[in-house]
Amino acid sequence: MNMFDGYHVIYIEDDPPVRSSVAQTLELSGLAVKAFGTAEDALPHITEGAQAIVITDVRLPRMDGMTLLEKVQEIDAGIPVVVVTAHGDISMAVRAMRAGAYDFLEKPFDPERFVETAIRALDKRVMRMALEDLRAQLQQRIGIESVLLGHSAAMQEVRRKVLRLAATSADVMILGETGTGKELVARCLHDQSNRRDRNFVAINCGGLPETLFESELFGHEPGAFTSAGKRRIGKIEHANGGTLLLDEIESMPIQMQIKLLRVLQERKLERLGSNEELPINLRVVAATKCDLRELSEQQKFRADLYYRLNVAQVQLPPLRERREDIPLLFEYFVGQAAERYELSAPELSPERLRDLMAHDWPGNVREIRNAADRFVLEGDLGELLADAGSEPVPLAQQMDKVEKALIEQALQRCQGRMQDVMQQLGTPKKTLYDKLHRHGIDPGRYR
Repeated sequence: MNMFDGYHVIYIEDDPPVRSSVAQTLELSGLAVKAFGTAEDALPHITEGAQAIVITDVRLPRMDGMTLLEKVQEIDAGIPVVVVTAHGDISMAVRAMRAGAYDFLEKPFDPERFVETAIRALDKRVMRMALEDLRAQLQQRIGIESVLLGHSAAMQEVRRKVLRLAATSADVMILGETGTGKELVARCLHDQSNRRDRNFVAINCGGLPETLFESELFGHEPGAFTSAGKRRIGKIEHANGGTLLLDEIESMPIQMQIKLLRVLQERKLERLGSNEELPINLRVVAATKCDLRELSEQQKFRADLYYRLNVAQVQLPPLRERREDIPLLFEYFVGQAAERYELSAPELSPERLRDLMAHDWPGNVREIRNAADRFVLEGDLGELLADAGSEPVPLAQQMDKVEKALIEQALQRCQGRMQDVMQQLGTPKKTLYDKLHRHGIDPGRYR
């Protein structure tokens, strides 16, 4: 089994001995081949979306290689075409490249170079097909899947947990590194709950001066302090009936933690300068990148507040632990950026896709969104992905992740019906079951 399973080379050469020899060379290299003596015979096998590349001699009886190149471009411009020209026929090679050929080879060619060219062209086709499938996936997503993107097992678990918790009134703790999308998850918890018609209020505990914290959170009455000229409704009261997100909760001053704990326990609130208790009914979502339990053991965070907030927990994985989601996220953010800046989205090359998969993304989803913006604005990623500190991910491993993701998506769309999955992926039964076993995928969970 290799990364090109299901893909093949369509090879056109009118000289039978040459055709037979080259086809055998490709097959010995592990590539599937369909060899033809004329362009007319090959054309019915070249279809839109074909998992194939075309390698054709220029000089053929009747329809020549240049005309065939034009036909392939009309059928599916994404199918790489390699043209084979006579030695020294540079003008023909230049014409072919201008007409959209992927590459050209001169006769007589070195068999090793021929195979290398075929592999590069197949690699490009595989990556292009994967990207097109991802675009189709994005268009078909609805509900929570259109917001919390990712087909990795980790993100599927996050979505299941969010939907389960959204139906309850439980307070939730969201854990994750910077940029993993903690506020997005909090909004999903709100939007999927019966509180969706009330306010979602987010407050960054690390972005407020300590002197304003109490007034911002609890509100105040006129004259409560020197500059309090009129009544102010605090964030907690504004979120009444809805959801309150306390982001970077680890930054909250200890004295405020004590007052917040009382509000959460009593579900009652007093504005500054008032003796009146206001009943409140809200869900509190706390988000943090820190281990609050460890901070509480160091007496840097109140243990009683930690246990009060940590009723239910959602753990967000960093992007480096779900690399199979990287192409989907990047494609999504590129589409958003192209629409926002009113620019066309540049074509993502297979080489750049591999760079994306190999990068560690320390800034997580926020960083990949920034990279997508730069890609749309500048047409390239520049030195953004030049990270000497990260170990490169082997191509085979990257392809495995993409392949696994595509199979899981097909299973999800087909609700585990294997016959439909085979048809959608164009994969024979034995090959599909071999891949399921190799990737550790249980089709039963999608039924």
